[in-house]
Amino acid sequence: MLGVEENVPRKDPDDAESGSCKPETPRPTQEDQSSPEDHPPLLSVTGLIDTDNDASKLSSEVGMNHDFHMEEVLPPSSLEGKVKEKMHDAFWDHLKQQLSATPPDFSCALELLKEMKEILLSLLSPRQNRLRSEIEDALDMDLLRQAAERGDLHVPHLSKRILNMVTLLCAPVRDEAVQKLENVADPVCLLRGIFHVLGLMKMDMVNYAIQSLQPHLQEHSIQHERAKFQELLNKQPSLLDHTTKWLTRAAADLTTLPPAGPDAPDSSSVACPSPSEAADNPEPVSPAMVLSQGFLNLLLWDPENEEFPETLLRDRARLQELESQLRQLTVLAAVLLVASSFSGSVLFGSPQFVDKLKRIAKAHMEEFNSRPEEAMLTVSEQVSQEIHQSLKSMGLAALSSDNTASLIGQLRSIAKEENCVRSVIDQRIHLFLKCCLVLGVQRSLLDLPGGLTLIEAELAELGQKFVNLKHHNQQVFGPYYTEILKTLIPPSQALEAEVASL
Repeated sequence: MLGVEENVPRKDPDDAESGSCKPETPRPTQEDQSSPEDHPPLLSVTGLIDTDNDASKLSSEVGMNHDFHMEEVLPPSSLEGKVKEKMHDAFWDHLKQQLSATPPDFSCALELLKEMKEILLSLLSPRQNRLRSEIEDALDMDLLRQAAERGDLHVPHLSKRILNMVTLLCAPVRDEAVQKLENVADPVCLLRGIFHVLGLMKMDMVNYAIQSLQPHLQEHSIQHERAKFQELLNKQPSLLDHTTKWLTRAAADLTTLPPAGPDAPDSSSVACPSPSEAADNPEPVSPAMVLSQGFLNLLLWDPENEEFPETLLRDRARLQELESQLRQLTVLAAVLLVASSFSGSVLFGSPQFVDKLKRIAKAHMEEFNSRPEEAMLTVSEQVSQEIHQSLKSMGLAALSSDNTASLIGQLRSIAKEENCVRSVIDQRIHLFLKCCLVLGVQRSLLDLPGGLTLIEAELAELGQKFVNLKHHNQQVFGPYYTEILKTLIPPSQALEAEVASL
């Protein structure tokens, strides 16, 4: 997932949504909503997904992701980001030229002040009458135009007054940025800095509003998705056939003896130990266990298998993204485990050193997907070099030529899917995810399987996404799963499982 900004209310108790700002500030767009008549002639869940409007997709995303937040996703290194930056620079340079002219030209300044006034007013709640009056008085556009016509519009003074208003309205997380602006003497630089902070305040308020509305958006998403699916199910009774097969296989996996080998890839072969229970204690199969096993199986789904559960087609892209993250974490953990066996606890006791190795591995993950051998060759050489330099800087003995060759060879072999280190790590990550579904993420992090402690933060993120996805999907389609599971689990066994859980 991207970094999550701290979403907090403003210091003022009367909070409200924020507005937008210029220049070139992206505004949210909304696609045309599809009417029931616009559905494809052939009924399908895929068709239903395609006709969802933006509001429905947003409520679904918010309901599933408790850390959901809006942000300006425009990398500065991208072409669009570079173009935007150049346009911004041109605007502020033009403003500076106008104010420095003799006599000064205040046309751009007036437009900018007008926009700032609108943003400040949009940040107010209906009850903040005093601040509203202060903003109206300080930025009375008629008076400002008259002053501009006389040539005595005092831009530095107005900039300072606007900064004081921003200080009253911004969230505590923006205090540091505002304090830095207090030392800016150049009026154009100050206005640019204020405009940037106003853009951040806008996103803060949007995210605060989303957090406040999250329970309502989540409930709306659940009811909407279930109603749309039921609409299709009424017209196409066979719509749950693949879902039934999926749960049937999960139930069979739980009742089949696991393979004997320690590297068995089947997720059903991994028991989830609790702090007070042995991992191999047999338990009666319960509906919750079957559903958890079913979700674990989705992370091992064969792309050639077209019988994907109908109730999860909406979430297929998310599951594929989780599967991709899981593969990347498997490779990352394998690299760290092999490297630690050669460099010892001295280097790996340094978080900075571990972070360097993580950055090396993560930088080649995209290449690993298409060219694993080439990617691991580069990673092995860079990791070996980093270990050599770190040992040297600490005054420790460098790796021998034999050990260096062995290190590079073991790292390069991670490119092979049958690599034993990679297989064991993969199995242990699946064990962790299974524990997350049963015990929750925080409890699962207390007793991580060996070899995973160095990627604890990444695992926590992956596990939370997986748990959130399952939880939301189960809330939407729980009634359908219950009816299917009744046919798969004998009533006596289900009752025994329920009693055992109590």
